Amino acid sequence: MRQTRISTYIDLLFCLVILPVIIMLAPVEKWIIHHTYFMLTLIVYLYALYFTYRKANIPSLFLRHKFGQVFFLIAALLIITWGLSQIPIPKDKFSTSSLDLGIRQHMRTQTVWFFFLIVTGFSLAIELTFELFRQILSKQEIEAEKNKAELALYKAQINPHFLFNTLNALYGLVLTKSDKTESAFIQFSNILKYMYAQTTSETIPVCNEIDYIRQYVDLQALRLNKHTHISFKTQTDDDQAPIPPMILITFVENAFKYGTSSDIDCTVLIRIIVKNGQLLFETENTVMKEKKEKTPAIGIENCRKRLELLYPGRFNLTTVQENRQYKIRLTIRLQ
Repeated sequence: MRQTRISTYIDLLFCLVILPVIIMLAPVEKWIIHHTYFMLTLIVYLYALYFTYRKANIPSLFLRHKFGQVFFLIAALLIITWGLSQIPIPKDKFSTSSLDLGIRQHMRTQTVWFFFLIVTGFSLAIELTFELFRQILSKQEIEAEKNKAELALYKAQINPHFLFNTLNALYGLVLTKSDKTESAFIQFSNILKYMYAQTTSETIPVCNEIDYIRQYVDLQALRLNKHTHISFKTQTDDDQAPIPPMILITFVENAFKYGTSSDIDCTVLIRIIVKNGQLLFETENTVMKEKKEKTPAIGIENCRKRLELLYPGRFNLTTVQENRQYKIRLTIRLQ
C-alpha cells in the first residue's frame, strides 16, 4: 500500500513537473505553431515511453532472466524513436536554404534522442530503486516468516518437555499414595488450561506468567517434603508488561528437576522482578542430581534460541555452576 502510494506520487511528479520542464528545453513555441502534429506526437510518445518502462519493469525482467523480452522491448522503442526523429521538416518561410533545413532537421533529431535518453534514464532509475526496495521487503518477509515458524517450533517443543516433567511429579504422588494427589491433579488441570489458552498468543501480561509459575511451584511443593525449601519472590511495577508465554518455565523446571532431594536439605530459589521496562529472572538451586548427558539441556537451548528471535540484542542469559550451586540469571529489556 505504501509503495503504491509512493509510486503514484513519483508518476505525478514526473508527468506534471519534470517532463514539462524538459520539454520546455526544446523550441516549443515554434514547433507548436509550425509543426503542431509533430510536437503533439512527440509529447504523447514521451508520456507513453515513460509508462511503457514503468509497466514493463525492466529490472524485474532481468532478475527473472527474461532477456528476450528486454531485447525486443528496447529494440522496438529504439526503432520507434528513430522513426520519430526522422520525420522530415516541411519547408516554410524559415527554411531559406537546404543547409538551414538540414541543420534544423539535425537539431530535431538530437532533441528527440535527448528526450528519449532522459525519459529512459529516469524511468529505469525509478524502477531499479523500487525493485531493490521490493527485494529488501521480500527478504524481510521471508525472514519474518522463518522466525515465526522457528518460534512456533520452539514453543511446541516446550509443551511436551513440560508435560513429561509434570507427569513424572504426579506419578510420584500416585506411587506414594499421597493425600495431596487430588490437589495436585486439580492444579495440573489449571496449568493445562493456561498452556492451551496461550497457544496462539505472542505476548501476555507478565502477571499471568507469574501466576502460572506460582501454580507450577505449588504443584511441585505438593510432592516435596520438608528437606526442600522453596523461595519464590516476585516484584513488579507494571503487571501488564508484555512477555512471551512460557518463556521462563523451563528454567523453573530444571531447578526442581536437579535441585531437590527427599533426604538432604536443599533450597530452590526463584526470583522475578519487573522494573522500569526490564525483567530480571533468577533461579538458584543446589545440584542434587547430575545430568547424565554432557550436552546442554534441550529446553534451555530452545529458550535461548527463542529469546534470540524475540529479543535480539535485548537480553542476557547466563548460567553458572560453582561447586554444587547452579545459578541462572536472565535479563530482558521489554521496551
